[in-house]
Parts: sequence; C-alpha cells; structure tokens
Amino acid sequence: MIMMDFILGYISVFILSAIPFFEAYGVVAIATVAGLSVFPVMGLGLAGNILTVFLVIIFVEQIKSWRKKRREGKETKESKRSVRAHNLWRKFGLPGLAILGPLIVGSHLTAMASMTFGGTKMKTFYWVSASITIWSIVFTVLLYYGVDFLGLEDRGFVNFFKTR
Repeated sequence: MIMMDFILGYISVFILSAIPFFEAYGVVAIATVAGLSVFPVMGLGLAGNILTVFLVIIFVEQIKSWRKKRREGKETKESKRSVRAHNLWRKFGLPGLAILGPLIVGSHLTAMASMTFGGTKMKTFYWVSASITIWSIVFTVLLYYGVDFLGLEDRGFVNFFKTR
C-alpha cells in the first residue's frame, strides 16, 4: 500500500464528513469497512462534521439572513425536511431533535433548526455533537460486524485499503 493512498483516504474522510448531508456516521463507517484504521477515521470524521456544525451554529444569524434574501420575491413553501425537524422539536425538544435529527434531516440542518426553534448555541452544540458521536460509533460497529458476519471482508471495496 502506498502511503499516499492512506493519506488521501484520511483527508477524504475529513472533507466528506465536513460536507453537509455526507454525515460523519456514514463516512466513518464506510471508511472503516474500506480498511482504514477505526480510531483515526473516527477522529477525523467527527472533527470534520463537528467543525462545520460549529460554524453553522456560530453563523446561524448570517445564514438565516442570506437564505431570507435569496428567497425574497419567491413563493416560500416549507420543505419536507423543515417540517420533519419542526415536528421533532415539538414532540421531543432539543435533545430529541439533536439525537434523531441527524438521521432524518442531517446534522447541519438539525443544528440550524435547533437554533431557529429556540435552542441556545451551547446546548445545541453539545447535543448535536453528542448525537454525531453516538451515531458514528453505532453505525461503524454495526457495519464493521455486519460485514464480518456476512463474510464480505474479501470482496470489492471492503478491502480497498488493505489490499493495495
């Protein structure tokens, strides 16, 4: 295996985790199954996802005003994702939205919705970060042992970083 492939793999984990809707829990699980080491992948994936969620929380007012300007003069219809997030907020509050939101609408939209619906910056950051961490661990463990259980470790991309 060429060292550059590993480095590019880890850089890709960080970058993909930082992109909205490419959540850390998906990227970390796939990279682990692809053969990258679990702990560096987990750290980089969480860092990428949590960093951009932090930026969304810090700049939520600017993001909301930008979105409002962009929609001026257009008919605004609430998106399905926003409706789902609002329903979660009404039923379960900040902890419920933060824990379930990343699975349903993504962590970035969850953070923004939490701030819009009245969550504080500190509590929103704490709950969404905890949720991202928990889901990353759960999906990585399930996918890792699921692949092992199904006997797929010698197929296709599952061994991409181990066989090069």
